[in-house]
Parts: sequence; structure tokens; C-alpha cells
Amino acid sequence: MPAASERGLPRTFRPLATRMAATLLGGMLLVICLAAWFLLARDIRDRFTPFQIGTMLFFGLLLFSVWWGLVRSRITVTAERLVVVNGFRRHDYDQAQVLAVRLPSGAPWATLDLADGTTRTALGIQSSDGDRARAQLRELRALLER
Repeated sequence: MPAASERGLPRTFRPLATRMAATLLGGMLLVICLAAWFLLARDIRDRFTPFQIGTMLFFGLLLFSVWWGLVRSRITVTAERLVVVNGFRRHDYDQAQVLAVRLPSGAPWATLDLADGTTRTALGIQSSDGDRARAQLRELRALLER
């Protein structure tokens, strides 16, 4: 059996469209909010209490954490393992545990059929990527079959 580096491992799959949309829209929202804050008259800004400012910062951090969860989603294949990161959850599987990888028509993301009879989602391959997602799915299946 060839070494892992000869098989192109480790290989990581990430959704492109979701990462681009979340980053672009999040960046635009940040610019708009900052511009609105600094374009307010100084006397209006001075009326905000520390609690109100803290609340705005809290919601900004909350939105950042949602963005972070979206952009860190991935599937990594190594010689022995399949690592699936969905948002803030990480799942490690032996390659033998994964019986099939599917992306049914109309499904938002790939699913893994596991040896214990369960099905897990894998946000690293998303149907919104179109042909790229189908190519990643074929590549992932090929890596798992070896």
C-alpha cells in the first residue's frame, strides 16, 4: 500500500460558497455598523450607556461566533481516520466505520452512513457548491475506498 503522502493524504474538503458568502456578508455588515457608529454625531454617541455598548459588542461577538462555526466546517481524510468538523463539533471516525458518503439530490450537505447504523451530516461538502461539491464527493469516496 502506498504511503499516505503518495495517496494525497491528508486531504481536506471545505465548502466554498458558504465560506465566501458568510465572509463577504459579515464583512459588509461590520463595515456598515462601524460607519454608522462613527457617522453619528458625537453628542448622540455620548448618550449610549456602557450597558448598551456592551450589548452591541455582545451581539457582534455572537455573530462572529456563528461565522466562525460556518467557516471552520470541514472534512479531513488521513491514512487511518476521517475527521468531520461541523461548526463547533468535531467527530473522528476510523475509515472502516464509514460505509458510504452520499449527497442526495436536494440535500444541503453530504451525509455519512456509519457501520453502527447511524447517519451523520458532513458540512464540509455542501450542494451549494454545485459541480465542485460533486467532484469533492467523488474524490472523498475514492479516498475512502482505498
